[in-house]
Amino acid sequence: MFAAPTAQAACAPRSFGGSDFVLCEFDAGRDDIRLYWRGADKTPFGGFQALGAYLAGKGRTLRFAMNAGMYEQDLSPVGLLVEDGKTLRRADTRDGQTNFHMKPNGVFWIGDKSAGVTETSRYLANPPEARYATQSGPMLVIDGRIHPRIQPTGASEKLRNGVCVRNGADVVFAITQAPVTFHAFARLFRDGLGCANALFLDGSISSLFAPELGRDDELWSIGPIVGVTTPR
Repeated sequence: MFAAPTAQAACAPRSFGGSDFVLCEFDAGRDDIRLYWRGADKTPFGGFQALGAYLAGKGRTLRFAMNAGMYEQDLSPVGLLVEDGKTLRRADTRDGQTNFHMKPNGVFWIGDKSAGVTETSRYLANPPEARYATQSGPMLVIDGRIHPRIQPTGASEKLRNGVCVRNGADVVFAITQAPVTFHAFARLFRDGLGCANALFLDGSISSLFAPELGRDDELWSIGPIVGVTTPR
C-alpha cells in the first residue's frame, strides 16, 4: 500500500501492481470540490476548456477536473445528479447490461466539508446532506471487498477513472495511464489506497485536467464534470 499524493501536490503519477496511474487528492474540508454539467444557458460544458472559461468569468480558476459519471448522447447524466443542493436528474435504479447497471452501483457526493462514496440503495434510503452528487457504476469496492462481479480473470482492458473517499473528507481521484482491467483498477483503490468504498466513474473516454502535469484531455465531449477551483 502507498500513500496518495498530498493535497498541495494535487496530482501525481503512481504505479501499483504493474500498472501506471495518476492520483489526485483533495480535502473536502478545505478544497472547493463541485460538480458541473451545464451553464446558465442550459448548454452542457462538454469539456474542460469551456468549464474553465465559465469559471474564469466568475473569478475562479480551474485547478483540477475529471469526467464525473456516465452520460447520454446529449451529454445529460445517466443517473443522479445534484448541483448546489438541486436535483437535476433523479437516481436510476433500473437493471441493465451496461457498466452503470452492474449493481451495486453508487453515488459520489460532496457535503459541507465532507464527502463520501455510498452504494446507491443506501444513499437513497438515508440521504446524506449532499450539496453535490453524481451516480455511476459499478461500485469497485464495497465495505472493503471488491465488487462480486469483478473477477481477477476478467480480460477487458480500458482506460478508466474513479474516486474514493477516506476518513469522510480525503477525496482521491484516479485515472489510468494505459488500459487496465476492472480488477486491477479495483485493487488500486482497495489495496493500494486503503479505500473501503470506491466508485467507477467511466472508461475509454476517461479524461483529466491537471495543469501541473500538462494534462488537458479534450478528446471527447463529456457530460458531468467534477472540478476543484481556487479564487483568481
